[in-house]
Amino acid sequence: MAPTHVLRCCQRGLSWIPVIFIALVVCWSYYAYVVELCIFILYFAPFPVVYLIFFHVSFVMFVWSYWKTIFTKPANPSKEFCLAKAEKERYEKEERPETQQEILWRAASSLPLYTRTGAGAIRYCDRCQVIKPDRCHHCSACDMCVLKMDHHCPWVNNCVGFSNYKYFILFLAYSLVYCLFIAATVLQYFIKFWTNELPDTHAKFHVLFLFFVAAMFCISILSLFSYHLWLVGKNRSTIEAFRAPIFRTGSDKNGFSLGFRKNVAQVFGDQKKYWPLPLFTSQGDGLIFPTRLVSADPEQATGTLHPEPTKSAAEVPASPLSESQNHLLSNDQHGNHAVGHLANDTLNSVGTDSITISLESES
Repeated sequence: MAPTHVLRCCQRGLSWIPVIFIALVVCWSYYAYVVELCIFILYFAPFPVVYLIFFHVSFVMFVWSYWKTIFTKPANPSKEFCLAKAEKERYEKEERPETQQEILWRAASSLPLYTRTGAGAIRYCDRCQVIKPDRCHHCSACDMCVLKMDHHCPWVNNCVGFSNYKYFILFLAYSLVYCLFIAATVLQYFIKFWTNELPDTHAKFHVLFLFFVAAMFCISILSLFSYHLWLVGKNRSTIEAFRAPIFRTGSDKNGFSLGFRKNVAQVFGDQKKYWPLPLFTSQGDGLIFPTRLVSADPEQATGTLHPEPTKSAAEVPASPLSESQNHLLSNDQHGNHAVGHLANDTLNSVGTDSITISLESES
């Protein structure tokens, strides 16, 4: 146990190296731009005040969103998705997968679940001992199940998911603005460096490296930011972009897509005035997501999924969220796309007791 604990502590310490590297680069860029460029080189120029105002605005927003992305704890499944003590003991003692699935199906019959495994089984995490809600995945780096997990980012040393995905998008946006502003304002002095028009001081070398670093980060961030904007418009996570979610009637990569406007609103919220701010405004609780009817995907084969190959449909406990009971919302841009109401509304409409779900972090 001792060597394992020491190794785990070392891994946690080493995981902060990329964050420390980014922090050092940002601190140096602040010094190089404010002190070396605006004070030493542009002291008598008419632009330093304007440069400094825009620089500090982008700098503050960049640091704020980066901080929120790093230190916002990933949201975990609530207690309603954990097996009862007696069921957990039966599940652990049972050796037959068929019987284990029977236990999971009974436990999941009262939960709002749409997605399944590739074999049509209930998605269960043996590590966290929890039934996975839709779009939830286990992160091996964080060693926990994360709601609407997108990916684990080493540059923020955190798992990007439901609780901090908006912060991550804003972090990419403001870091891109920060680098673009530096590169654009330093370009003319970068040219003067090669024509020997800058004063022969150590400040000229700060200008040289400042442009190179800003341009390099611009290229890398632009591609990543564009990709995640595309994901937001499609209402997909990075995991779902590579592996389409599987519903009870088949796999559908657009199963959670509600149309562009509603997809964006799910991440950024309804009030546009809060979109640019690193404040949590995402819709929902990360446990339940509105879906549309699963349609045939021409790019991949689809088939009917059976929860258990050895059991008939009548023998499988039915979920209260059947497709026939799923109310549909019209899509703003595509009339043929249908969207399911939230699971609480569905449960009330069929006369079942409402399920109170809260985001409580598992220890």
